[in-house]
Amino acid sequence: MTSISPVSEGYPSDLRALTSLRAFLALGVVLFHYQLQWDPALGFSPIIERSRLAVDAFFFLSGFILAHVYGPSFAAGTFSYRRFIVARLARLYPLHLAVLGGATIMVLGAMVAGVRFDSATYTLEGFFKTLFLIQAWFPSETGYNWSGPSWSLSAEWFAYLLFPAYALLAVRMRRRPWLLLGLGMVAYVVIDGAYGAIFGKVLPRAEDDMGILRIAPAFLIGTALYGLGRGTLWRPGVAIAACVVSTGLLLAGMQLSLDDRIIVALTAPVVFSWSMLAKTQSEGLLASPPLVFAGEVSFALYLAHMPILVAYKGLAAEMRGIDSGFVMTPLELAGLFIVTAAASVALHLLVEKPGRSWIRQAFERRVTKSVVTAE
Repeated sequence: MTSISPVSEGYPSDLRALTSLRAFLALGVVLFHYQLQWDPALGFSPIIERSRLAVDAFFFLSGFILAHVYGPSFAAGTFSYRRFIVARLARLYPLHLAVLGGATIMVLGAMVAGVRFDSATYTLEGFFKTLFLIQAWFPSETGYNWSGPSWSLSAEWFAYLLFPAYALLAVRMRRRPWLLLGLGMVAYVVIDGAYGAIFGKVLPRAEDDMGILRIAPAFLIGTALYGLGRGTLWRPGVAIAACVVSTGLLLAGMQLSLDDRIIVALTAPVVFSWSMLAKTQSEGLLASPPLVFAGEVSFALYLAHMPILVAYKGLAAEMRGIDSGFVMTPLELAGLFIVTAAASVALHLLVEKPGRSWIRQAFERRVTKSVVTAE
């Protein structure tokens, strides 16, 4: 009987299982917000409630993927910070501006029509902080609803700006990834303690209110997971078993409503084991084109679902003459999800992808022109 050898060091360029994982994470965030809208008599799912912590998994993934894409060039001394920042802008801003623009039109329309809304969360200050993705960099008592989920983009942008520092640590500790992982864990515990002492909340509750503190250790842990996985040799069966066990433990912890920080800790092995599925080429259905496409659309779904939900509830409340806090029926939520999913696909295909390509191409043309002029 032929034995299957462990996969050699290094990940393949395309980590499809991690792309698919994004689809499940984004869906979890959507379901969390939807559960807040339905009648409690219909039931309550602890798993869905804890799905709000999928954001932390996104932060782990960001550190992991950026270490995967840019780590080799940083180690070789060919990393271009300017090109990196442009690529990150191209990743975030087309979709961010589109969703923020839609939210702005919604707010202005409500003001003209005399529709009631919480103006305290739609301030001019909040708009500009959201526009420049710095709303999660400062303490905030009320938060901003201009583009609700974009607080996490603000945190991501902060981590992107500091990426060279993370990459330097990862390169210096590339032969000791466990040490880097330990450093990330210690940083998380210390920051969590400080955040609790100052703000009276656990770190996984940080959003508009200094959300950058939430991503700082998570991003570092993500880079450490990449370093750990890059040198780990597993057989496909081991990767599959680790994926099943780690995912099962995470779901069990969510169902038991464990402390947020425990759930976040259980998320890291899931990211790692799913990455090993890609490395051992044992992704199975997780590499299927529909699921990978759903993962690619997940950014649009994550960013657009809340503004669409707010717009629907505001409009429906006005038409029915009731308060916008009304309970939604399962049929309403199902219909809203279908509309949101369709809008997300359109945003991905018509805004996100072409916008990203245009920004990158414009930058490369400018660089080429500068080189030619210099010559």
